[in-house]
Amino acid sequence: MSGGHSTYTPSTGIEKWIDARLPLPRLVYDSFIAYPVPRNLNYAYTFGGILAIMLVSQILTGVVLAMHYAANTGIAFNSVEKIMRDVNFGWLLRYMHANGASMFFVAVYLHIFRGLYYGSYKAPRELLWILGVIIYLLMMATAFMGYVLPWGQMSFWGATVITGFFTAFPIIGDPIQQLLLGGFAVDNPTLNRFFSLHYLLPFMIAGVVVLHVWALHVTGQTNPTGIEVKSKTDTLPFTPYATVKDAFGMVLFFIVFAYFIFYMPNYLGHPDNYIPADSLKTPAHIVPEWYFLPFYAMLRAITFNVGPIDSKLGGVLVMFGSIAVLFLVPWLDTSKVRSAVYRPWYKVFFWLFAANAIFLGWLGSRPAEGSYVHMAQFATLYYYAFFLVIMPVLGLIETPKRLPNSITEAVLAKSKKGGAVPASATAAPETKG
Repeated sequence: MSGGHSTYTPSTGIEKWIDARLPLPRLVYDSFIAYPVPRNLNYAYTFGGILAIMLVSQILTGVVLAMHYAANTGIAFNSVEKIMRDVNFGWLLRYMHANGASMFFVAVYLHIFRGLYYGSYKAPRELLWILGVIIYLLMMATAFMGYVLPWGQMSFWGATVITGFFTAFPIIGDPIQQLLLGGFAVDNPTLNRFFSLHYLLPFMIAGVVVLHVWALHVTGQTNPTGIEVKSKTDTLPFTPYATVKDAFGMVLFFIVFAYFIFYMPNYLGHPDNYIPADSLKTPAHIVPEWYFLPFYAMLRAITFNVGPIDSKLGGVLVMFGSIAVLFLVPWLDTSKVRSAVYRPWYKVFFWLFAANAIFLGWLGSRPAEGSYVHMAQFATLYYYAFFLVIMPVLGLIETPKRLPNSITEAVLAKSKKGGAVPASATAAPETKG
C-alpha cells in the first residue's frame, strides 16, 4: 500500500518551482489525497485523525495560557483565576485545555482498544504500535505535570503522592524524587520543573506522532478484516472517502467536547482543586484525574509483601508494569489471525478486558479499604492474565472463523447481507495497490 510512484502533477508554475526544491505539496498529496486506504474502514478508524486535531488544540491553547500563567507557588492559583476572569476568553481557553486533556484520553483509549480488537500491532506493524505506546507514556507524563499547575489542593497532594512512588525503589529512589521535586518536598522548584516539562513534552509528542504517521504510511493501514490489501479493488483514495468519514466522526466527537466545555466544564475535575494548595490540610481522599484511575487502583491493590519486595514497591512495579506490558503485545499474541471479528473466543475475552478496565477505573475512585481492595486485586490479576496468559495460549488453541479471500470479498458479502451492493463496492478506482 505504501509503495508506488507518485501521481502528483504540479499544475502551475509556482507549484513546479516549489516541487523541484521542496516537494512538500507532493508529500501532502501522496499522504492525504491519493494515499490508498482499505475500502472497509469503519468509524473506529477515525480516532487517529481526532487525536491529531486534539494535539494541535492542546498545544495552541497551552501556549496562550502559558503567556498568562505564573509558575510561582505564591501566585500560581491566583494567576489561574485571573485567566478565568480578566483575560479575554481566558475561561474558554482554560476549559478547552482542561477538558481537552480528558477528551484526548477518551480518544486515545478508544484508539488503543481498536488496535487490540483488530490486531493492529501484528507484523509488520510492531514498531507502529511501540511508537503509539511511547506517545501514550508521554501523554501521561504531560497530563500529570499539567494537573499540578493550578496549584489547588488535589494538585499539591497529587504531586506529593505520585513523586513519593519513586522512594519505593532502593538506592535510586530518593535521588530521583529529589531531582523531580528540586528539593525534599513539593514546593516552588517543583512547580517550575513541572511547568517547564508540561510546556516541552507536547512538542516531543508531536515529534513522535510524525514518526507514528510515517510508520503507518510505510506499512499501510490495517482494516476490520485483518487481511492485507491484495489488489487495487481493495482500496480507495484517502480523499474523499476516508476524509469525509473522518470529518463526520470529528464533528460528532467535537459536539461532545463542546457540550462539556459550555455546559459541564468542571464535571471531569475535582472540586478540591478549587481550594488553594495547603500543605497542612490533607484531603480526605487523594485521587488522580479519571484517566489515571485504573493504574491507581492497581497500585493500591498490592497490600502484601512478596519475599524481599514490600507492598509499596510491589504496587509501584505492578502500576508501571501495566504500561510496560503493552510494549510486548505484538509478541504475546500468538494467533496468526489479526482481527477479533474472526476470533470468537478472543472477542469474548477482549470485551471482558474492556469491562475490567472500566471497573478498575471505578475502583480507583473508591477508598482503598474492605472489599474494594479485594476487587482491585482480582481486576489487576485479570488485566495481567489477558496479556500474559490469555493472548499467548488462546492464539495456540483457538479455531478462528474462515477468513475472506480479500477485502473486496468481505465488503461484497456484507453488502449482500444488507441488501443492494453499492456502486463504490464494485468500482475499481485507479489507486496504487
